[in-house]
Amino acid sequence: MSTIGAGRYKPLAMIQAHVKVPAPHNEPVKAYAPGSPERAELKAAYQRQSAEKVEIPLVIGGREVRTGKLLEARSPHRHSQVIAQVHEAGPGEVEKAIGAAMAAKAGWAATPFHERAAIFLKAAELLATKYRPILNGATMLGQSKTVVQAEIDSACESLDFLRWNVHFASELYAVQPHSGPGMWNQTDYRPLDGFVLAVAPFNFTAIALNLSTAPALMGNTVVLKPASTAILSGWRIMELLKEAGLPDGVINFLPGPGSLVGNAVLQSPDLGGVHFTGSTGVFNGMWKTVGSNIDRYKQYPRLVGETGGKDFIFVHPSAGDDLDAIATAIARGGYEYQGQKCSACSRVYVPESLWPKLEQRLVPLINELKMGDVADYRNFMGAVIDEKSFANVSKYIELSKASSDAKIIAGGQTDRTEGWFVRPTLVQTTNPRHKVMTEEIFAPLVGLYVYPDAKYVETLRECDQAASYALTGAVFSRDRAAVATAAHELRHAAGNFYINDKPTGAVVGQQPFGGSRASGTNDKAGSMLNLVRWTSPRTIKETFVPPTAVGYPAMGAE
Repeated sequence: MSTIGAGRYKPLAMIQAHVKVPAPHNEPVKAYAPGSPERAELKAAYQRQSAEKVEIPLVIGGREVRTGKLLEARSPHRHSQVIAQVHEAGPGEVEKAIGAAMAAKAGWAATPFHERAAIFLKAAELLATKYRPILNGATMLGQSKTVVQAEIDSACESLDFLRWNVHFASELYAVQPHSGPGMWNQTDYRPLDGFVLAVAPFNFTAIALNLSTAPALMGNTVVLKPASTAILSGWRIMELLKEAGLPDGVINFLPGPGSLVGNAVLQSPDLGGVHFTGSTGVFNGMWKTVGSNIDRYKQYPRLVGETGGKDFIFVHPSAGDDLDAIATAIARGGYEYQGQKCSACSRVYVPESLWPKLEQRLVPLINELKMGDVADYRNFMGAVIDEKSFANVSKYIELSKASSDAKIIAGGQTDRTEGWFVRPTLVQTTNPRHKVMTEEIFAPLVGLYVYPDAKYVETLRECDQAASYALTGAVFSRDRAAVATAAHELRHAAGNFYINDKPTGAVVGQQPFGGSRASGTNDKAGSMLNLVRWTSPRTIKETFVPPTAVGYPAMGAE
């Protein structure tokens, strides 16, 4: 058993130095071209994991726990295939996981930063090599990501989070107050009181990794609730961190229903924070639960959430020579990973003067997108994540077919025979407040509204107010004044705003990610701002020669 996990760790001064962590860099995306070694390696890892049925336990205090209550994990593009049997946590396991996190807390918090950082930097190097095909293959198999989408997520973005967070933490620790004469002021960046609950989504393996490791890097211990529809990649993350040397109890792994695991954890008086990515409704429910329990907590829990989005592309009339770029941005932004990115383009605004020519490019482009088993690298799309998602998007397709003010101009077909397949769908509407323009669908369905050229500003304001979300958005224009107008009118409509680009693909260290309104707390994953939320700073003032007299000069007699 780790001496840290057992609470017996005594820090040793391994070095005396102002530690400078290795310079971070963004991981290059591998091409996986035919004949390349990475392609052969990934295909082998995918087939190996596809052929086995993994038994996935809980991990509490470093121990594997098997409850006997099993959940079957299936592949979305072949839903008859069981890829894992997962032991589910119950109330007893939740209590034990909290206990393990609290038992490991003191030792982990006392571990010098450079030692904590070394664990996550080692994890990055393991992921860049040995675990790259393993985690990519698990993400493809369990979450129906194509090879391209898996590589940029479970490999590159995960690596970027691990490396850049170490860099950001080092920079944060270096931020120290001014000291006046005769004194020394310092800031001690303590971890939070209590433990952190990390609740992960299915759509990004990298997010699951970051939700748990960002607080842990800052000295916190964590209870991780993985998404049941991304359980295989979540388990591979735990294997990676264990091999990197993460001590027992620092991150505890609790698969199970969110309503059971999450709600049980939120009852604990030791809750220090919540790191969440998922639906707005679930986060709102968690916030209400925390509010109703506020008197029982030993501290005010930090709530950090990235939730829903109704992300947009807005085209200005000056972009007439960029129609191929706009069509590509809509197709990639709207349909990569089946529209299941928080940042996916879900609504488009196009001027009347450009729509006829854009339609001639866009509709055939969408109809040509290949969909199918992600093991076939020629496919652009896989399946939506599960039957619930399939039923939800099917409802919007039927609504569009029945609407007098909307029509499907591309896609609209579904097939559940082997997997949860939905053709990329484009719905044109004459109503800017149609449900396809205002509600989050989280699937490969994009709404499109054609506006009068003369009503550019009015339509920008419509875009700003039509949906309750404010995550990502993009404007296409060759007119700098029009770009400035859009940036002003849409300033609060998107936490990540793109000019002449699709609204997806934020890169750690380059475009910190997050939005406000119903899209979350905008604490910017991939930046120092997120790490600040996992510290409870303490100010220390040392006076070298304290005063010895009570009176002040002004008190003297005239």
